[in-house]
Amino acid sequence: MMRRAWITLIVALSSLAACAIAGCNGTGYMPVGKPMPTNASPTGVWGGTDSVTGLSVVGYIDSGGNAVFIRADGVQFVGATQVSGATLVAAVVVYTNFDSSAGSTFKDGSTYGLGTLNGTVVTGSTLTLSVSFTTNGGTTGSGSWSLAFNTVTNSGSSLTAISANYTDTGSGSVISIGGDGVVTGQNPANSCVLNGTVTIINSTYDTYQVSLTYGNCTGAYAVLNGLQLTGLAVFNPNTSPKQLTISVAGATSTSKFGLVLYLTGS
Repeated sequence: MMRRAWITLIVALSSLAACAIAGCNGTGYMPVGKPMPTNASPTGVWGGTDSVTGLSVVGYIDSGGNAVFIRADGVQFVGATQVSGATLVAAVVVYTNFDSSAGSTFKDGSTYGLGTLNGTVVTGSTLTLSVSFTTNGGTTGSGSWSLAFNTVTNSGSSLTAISANYTDTGSGSVISIGGDGVVTGQNPANSCVLNGTVTIINSTYDTYQVSLTYGNCTGAYAVLNGLQLTGLAVFNPNTSPKQLTISVAGATSTSKFGLVLYLTGS
């Protein structure tokens, strides 16, 4: 009798352990089905307007969740997105677009800041985000973005497609991208020499990974010498001549820099 009682107790404890692992309902030991939540995908090229500033905003999010949002004034918001269900969040570094002209800093004279993005995403449809940030000069900023999915996302990516000689419409630099993704360039105005690579992230989507290094720069651009800049690029397959937008950022021990290159094929 005692042996049978121990057997019964062991069976009961085994069932309880299985229940704890698998999940049980309140009336028995059968596991309750709990479907895994489906997360929306933010991957793509997005475009719309910031209702706070009235400026247009474009966003590039690669298949790994790395994101760059570029406001029409050249300010970049760079960070890695996280999605739970339809909710998207990201911690971002905010950069002004580096150049030697007025307007390349925030109003307090700073060139970067830290912030957050919060909002919702509908796969292949809409991206609605609120942004808040504080510059390294202590000034706060905000934005409210309503962005729509751009079908150029699904045009794919290839090094053959982007191989060309380009001119940067902002700085005047002449930049070449080879069929192997090697980037070379030079700007006679400031002596900057550019070297780097463009690589494929996921050939299904129209986003590219970019790594650039500047050297030999003079004047205001000398701070870029030796600086490693990384980011994303998007190619517009619907234009002639070719158009490629590159957004990169990097940091030294004392500051952070962001650059947006608007390249037009020659």
